[in-house]
Amino acid sequence: MTTLPLRLLLADDDADDRLFFREALDQIPVSVELTTVTNGQQLIEWLQEHQSNLPHLIFLDLNMPRKNGHECLTEMKLTPQWQSVPVIIFSTSIYPVQVDELYHKGAQYYIQKPTDFKKLTQVIEQLLLMPEEQRQVQPAKKDFILCRAR
Repeated sequence: MTTLPLRLLLADDDADDRLFFREALDQIPVSVELTTVTNGQQLIEWLQEHQSNLPHLIFLDLNMPRKNGHECLTEMKLTPQWQSVPVIIFSTSIYPVQVDELYHKGAQYYIQKPTDFKKLTQVIEQLLLMPEEQRQVQPAKKDFILCRAR
């Protein structure tokens, strides 16, 4: 039985963060195809161009040029074709009011970017090894944050 690779889309303007994310994926025993974009406008354009082959998961940084993560999440959740794609917030910042807003906008999970590579690998692996059904349903608010950098 062949398992198709998980299609992941990472929207992050920081080149180092994109590199660490890709390197973390290389440590995880899950078949993935990673696409990256460097700003929110590119993310929306990519989704428009790939309607028939949307990603299984989107990892979304909040602080990006041209269109920030909040704007992208709002647009994705208002676009019927994209509503079912789970969006994982992947950001260095973590403010309670912001977390509440993103939860209510429909993000699936929130990951505060770990500064430790091992922790980064572990949290991405935890998410990718979740049963698909669990990744598709927004968890209870108390389980929304998967990782807090310490």
